[in-house]
Amino acid sequence: MAGNIGPGTSEKKSSESLTDIPIFSAENTQSNLKVIYYSRTFMSIIGGVVSGILGFTGFYGFVLYFLIMAITSAGLVAKAKFSVHSYFDSWNRIMLDGITGGLMSFVLFWTYPFLPLRCFLIP
Repeated sequence: MAGNIGPGTSEKKSSESLTDIPIFSAENTQSNLKVIYYSRTFMSIIGGVVSGILGFTGFYGFVLYFLIMAITSAGLVAKAKFSVHSYFDSWNRIMLDGITGGLMSFVLFWTYPFLPLRCFLIP
């Protein structure tokens, strides 16, 4: 993950240090958001396949999806070394962004292995 420019990275006069406003690099923030998007999409696909192979149906499949998204969020926070504000402007970016975006991939890969297993392999 690419870091952003924080308030203590450049030399400042003592009068300027009273108004510490964090400065974010647009390129680094956009790169970090891409990492979140790709991580959530990949984990949605893996979670869908696992859910389909294990035969989860209905409510339990969606519970697994949100559990996987919570684990992914925790992994992203750990990757940021628990210093989220160095890489993003708020906690919502890393905890909530893209959760529903991977849902369609999850459902696609959830039903794909589930149907052949149920129709052809399990009598």
